[in-house]
Amino acid sequence: MINVNGTTISDADVLAEMQYHPAPSRDRALAEAAEALVVRALLLQRAQALAIPFDAGDAQSEEDTISALLEHDIKVPQANAETCRRWYDNNRENFRARPLFDASHILYLAPRDDADARTAAKLCAVAAISALKTDPDRFVEIARVESKCSSAGEGGRLGQVSLGETAPEIETFLLALEEGQICPVPVETDYGFHVLQLHHRIEGRDMPFEEAAAVIARELRENAWRRAVSQYISLLAGAAEVQGIDIKRATSPLVQ
Repeated sequence: MINVNGTTISDADVLAEMQYHPAPSRDRALAEAAEALVVRALLLQRAQALAIPFDAGDAQSEEDTISALLEHDIKVPQANAETCRRWYDNNRENFRARPLFDASHILYLAPRDDADARTAAKLCAVAAISALKTDPDRFVEIARVESKCSSAGEGGRLGQVSLGETAPEIETFLLALEEGQICPVPVETDYGFHVLQLHHRIEGRDMPFEEAAAVIARELRENAWRRAVSQYISLLAGAAEVQGIDIKRATSPLVQ
């Protein structure tokens, strides 16, 4: 049983709350549920102290009151242009669009733990590449007959893919190939060996600061808000009499 400034949180209350806190273990879920109920009690007690009205036991009324309380007690400044610019310059990779590739492949399927299948798959891929050197237009025909990928019905066409959406070995070659080029060597992945063709590449571009500024300002404010709420709750806990649970406490003033 937990007590927060005289308000009792029963074991049954914690068990009922646990359903909203999925966790790797039952003990972890119980701990998160108990802490959530303690935080809720602290916030509602603070609302009562400020005479913010609400209907006790009405979940929506309590949620609205907690939101109003946080808006009342926590003030987070808006990031200025200089701060946003500094964030942009230090995190340029977050504002760079990834390149897109329009590509096709022929997959000769072979698991890594099957040496014989790997050898046979590689030989098939080499033979296909040799045939395509003589007649590149046969790519669709060979893909439909020999590829073990679901894209075979589309002549091996993968459509547009971006970095992170396919095997890293394939991405390495997509970045190196010229448009229209068939990779001169089989590409080995966990799935087997691929014959790869790049049709078209759309290079990524940097989002200019003028476009990113509003996104950055919103993200910085949300980050600051989360930190301020966490410290606010710690301060409430530090000034409270809480029994039956250990909860993070703070005694320093809330940061502006």
